[in-house]
Amino acid sequence: MDVVDSTRRILLVSGSLREGSTNSAVLRTALRVVPDAVDATLYTGLAALPAFNPDLDHDPLPAAVADLRNEIRAADGVLLSTPEYAGGLPGAFKNLLDWTVGDDQPGSMYEKPVAWLNVAARGAPNAHESLRKVLGYVHATIVESACLAVPVTSAMVDADGLVTDETVIQQLVDALGKLAGACAS
Repeated sequence: MDVVDSTRRILLVSGSLREGSTNSAVLRTALRVVPDAVDATLYTGLAALPAFNPDLDHDPLPAAVADLRNEIRAADGVLLSTPEYAGGLPGAFKNLLDWTVGDDQPGSMYEKPVAWLNVAARGAPNAHESLRKVLGYVHATIVESACLAVPVTSAMVDADGLVTDETVIQQLVDALGKLAGACAS
C-alpha cells in the first residue's frame, strides 16, 4: 500500500535584501507558525543571483539560478513578500522573477499556486500590480484568498527578527493555510 504524503511544501521568498526588512521578518515568522501539514522553506539566495541574461538561460545554468529553480520545483506553492521601491518591484526581486520566466521544466512557476504578502505600512500597490503582471507572464496561479495586506512596522519585530503581533501572526497562519489548501486541489 502506498502512503500518500499530504504535506504541502511552501517556498517563502522575500523581495528585500535589507537586513531589517519587515518583508523578511514576516517570512521568518511564517517558518515558525506554519499550520500542520505545511513544510516551509525560506529562500536565501536573492543576493547571489546574477543579472538576468537570456544568453545564460541554458544548461549549465549559473549555480544560483539552478538553485532557485530547483527550490521552486520542489515546492507545491510559493509565498512572496516584497517592498515597493521607486514605484515598482525592487530590482533584485524583479531579477529573480525574470529567471523564472524561461523555466519550462515540470514544477516550474507555470500554474504553481502563488500568493503574496503586502506588509508595507503605506501599502505597495505598484509593486503588487507589477508582481501580478509578471506572475501572469509565467502563468502562475494566483491564490487571491491567500494574498494578505497587513501593515507590519519595525516596532512589531523583536530582536530575533520575528513579528510579535498576534493579529498579524494569525492572519499569516490563515494565509499559509489557504495557500496550502490551493496546492492540494
